Amino acid sequence: MEVVREVFKHGSAHGARAAIRADQKSYSLVQLISSALDVHNILCRKHDGKDSSVNGAKGTGFLCGARIGIVAKPSPEFVAGIFGTWLSGGVAVPLALSYPEVELLHVMNDSDISMVLSTKEHHEIMESISTKCSTRYSLLPPVESIPPKIDAQEPLSSVLTSSVSSLMAEIDTLQKIKGDDPALILYTSGTTGKPKGVVHTHDGILSQVQILTEAWGYQSEDQFLHCLPLHHVHGLFNALFAPLYSGSVVEFMPKFSVRGVWQRWCESYPNHGSKNDEAITVFTGVPTVYTRLLQGYDSMNPDQQSACSYAAKQLRLMMCGSSALPSPLMKRWQEVTGHRLLERYGMTEFVMALSNPLHGARKEGTVGKPLPRVEAKIIMDDGTQTKTGVGELCIKSPSLFKEYWKRPEVTAESFIDGGFFKTGDTVTVDEDGYFIILGRTNADIMKVGGYKLSALEIEAVLLEHDTVLECAVLGLPDEAYGEVICAIIVPKEDAKARVEQSSKPALTLEELTSWSKDRLAPYKIPTRLHLWDSLPRNAMGKVNKKELKKLLEVIFRATTLIRMWSLLTPTKGRGVWLLRLSNGRW
Repeated sequence: MEVVREVFKHGSAHGARAAIRADQKSYSLVQLISSALDVHNILCRKHDGKDSSVNGAKGTGFLCGARIGIVAKPSPEFVAGIFGTWLSGGVAVPLALSYPEVELLHVMNDSDISMVLSTKEHHEIMESISTKCSTRYSLLPPVESIPPKIDAQEPLSSVLTSSVSSLMAEIDTLQKIKGDDPALILYTSGTTGKPKGVVHTHDGILSQVQILTEAWGYQSEDQFLHCLPLHHVHGLFNALFAPLYSGSVVEFMPKFSVRGVWQRWCESYPNHGSKNDEAITVFTGVPTVYTRLLQGYDSMNPDQQSACSYAAKQLRLMMCGSSALPSPLMKRWQEVTGHRLLERYGMTEFVMALSNPLHGARKEGTVGKPLPRVEAKIIMDDGTQTKTGVGELCIKSPSLFKEYWKRPEVTAESFIDGGFFKTGDTVTVDEDGYFIILGRTNADIMKVGGYKLSALEIEAVLLEHDTVLECAVLGLPDEAYGEVICAIIVPKEDAKARVEQSSKPALTLEELTSWSKDRLAPYKIPTRLHLWDSLPRNAMGKVNKKELKKLLEVIFRATTLIRMWSLLTPTKGRGVWLLRLSNGRW
C-alpha cells in the first residue's frame, strides 16, 4: 500500500506529467490511481463478503487476502489492476500471457484465485478458463489517457485529484491494511523443479523498491524503455514498481523488437547534442536481448551503426540480469555503446540482493556485492560459513518473501538460523569481495571424476570460441565418472552458412577439444557435443537444464541402443528388431 500512496503523492505533485506511455498514448499517475479505484470498486462489489472462497483468507482489507489473477499485456490497465487489488486488500497474481492453458489452470488452481481480471483482447479465453476453475471473471476498465495538447505541468483536473485523494483517505480509514499482509504471488520459473507460488508482502515490496531506487539512482527525470514480461521480478520490480515509486516514466514495448529498441533510442537522441523530450534514459534486459540487439546492429549499414551507437551512448544506465552475462557479450556491448552493463543477481524469493555498483568497478563474471540492507553469506557442505571458499549462497533481506503458497514444510526447509534464505546457488567471492555465481547447485554444478565443476565457468570459456553464438553445458550420468560434461552449442550464422556450402559440421568434438586444451583443465573439457539451431529458453531467457538433461539422456540411450543394434544385428531383419525395441521387448 505504501507504494501506491507514494505513487499518488508523485502524481498529485506532477499534474498531467506522464507516468506510463503505451501504444502512442500517455497516462498520468493520478489517472492510474483513479482507474485503480475503479478496479477496487469492481472487486469489492463482486466480493461482498458472501463468497466463502474469500472469507478466512490471510490478510486484511475488504478482500481479506483473496487472490486476484491479472491478465493483460504491459499496459496502464495492468498497473491499475495491481494497484486496485492492493487497495482492496487482495493479493495480485500476474498470469503470463505466454502460459498454455494447462499452465494457467495449474497456477489458478494452486493459488486459489477468486477472480480474474483481464483486458478485452483476452476476454474470450480468460472467461472460458475462469469457468473451468469456477472462478469469477471481470474486464479491467480502460485507463483514460492524457489529452494530447495538455501542458505536462498543468493540473490534470482539480476535481479528479480531489476525488481520488478523498477516496484514498477513505480506503485507508476503512481497511487498515497491514504491512505484513500478502500483496503479490509470483510463480518460480520451474527451471529446477515444479513452479512454486512465492508470497510477497506490502512491506517487502516497499523495501525492495526503496533499495533499488537508492542503489541504482532512480529519479523522476528517468524514462525507462520496458520490454520484459510482467510475471517475473525483473519486469515487475526493476523496470516498473521501482521506477513508478521514484517518479520515473515507464514506456511499454509489449513485444521486444530489435528494430524497435534501436529506433526508439535513435528517436530519443536524433542528432549529436540533441535530446528528445521523451528520451529514454534507462534500459534493462536479459543477455539474449543484448545478443539480439548486437545481431541487429551488425546487419546495419555504417551510417545506421553510427547513429545507433551514438544514441545508445547517451542513456544514463543499462543493466542486465536473470541469467549469466557472458564476458564476450559484455565486452562487445561496451565497444558498440560505451556502456559497461551493470550485472546484478536476484530471485523470485527476494527480488534483488547483489549488484555491481552504479558508480565504481563493474567486474565481468561477477554479480557484485550485497545491496543496501541486504546480508549475504556462503555456507559450505559441512554447514560451516566461509569467507573465501565455495558454498551455497544464503541471503537475508527486508524484501524476503513471506512463504511458499500452501507449502509450509518447503518454506521452513528453505531457511537457516538467523532468517537466511538458502538460494540453491553455488558461489564464491573474488579478492575484492565481489560474488561469483558458479551455478544452480542441482543444475549447474557437475560432479565429474571426484571434481565439483561449474557449468557456467565452462560456458563462459566456450563462448570465446569464434564459432559459438550460444551454449549450454550440463552433466550427464556416467558409470565411470559419475557425470560427463556435455556441451550444446548454437553456431554463429556465418558458421552455419559454411556448413551449407561444405556439408561439414560447424564444429567437431575433436576441434573443440583441441581449442579447449589451452583454456580449460583436462577434466573440464566437454566429452560430448551437440550442435543445435537454438537453445530452449523460458520468458526470462533461462535454459531449463533439468528438462534439457532429461531430453539428452533419452537421446543418448536411444543412440546407444541403435549403435548396439547396428553392431550386433545382421542387415536382414533390422526392421523387425526395431519394432520389437519400440515395443519395449528384446
